[in-house]
Amino acid sequence: MRTERIEITPTIMMGRPIIRGTPIMLELILRKLAEGASEGELLEDYPHLTTEDVRAAMAYGAASVAHEEVVLLPDAPIPGKA
Repeated sequence: MRTERIEITPTIMMGRPIIRGTPIMLELILRKLAEGASEGELLEDYPHLTTEDVRAAMAYGAASVAHEEVVLLPDAPIPGKA
C-alpha cells in the first residue's frame, strides 16, 4: 500500500515505509501509539508530522494486517503425553 504520505524506497531506511519527506518510519509511529503516546504527543515530539501522517501510518498498519495470510498448523503431539 502506498499513499501520497507514505514512501517506500530501497535506498532510504533500508526500504522500510516512512512518512514522505521525513526519516520517520511508520514502525516508530505505530510503536509509540501502542506504548500509549497520544497523537498530540507525537505531533509535539516530531514537528514534521501532521495529523494526516499519523492517520496514514495507522491505516497502513491496519491494511498490512488485513492482507496477512495466516496458516494454521495441526497440533503437534506433546512429547511424553499420550
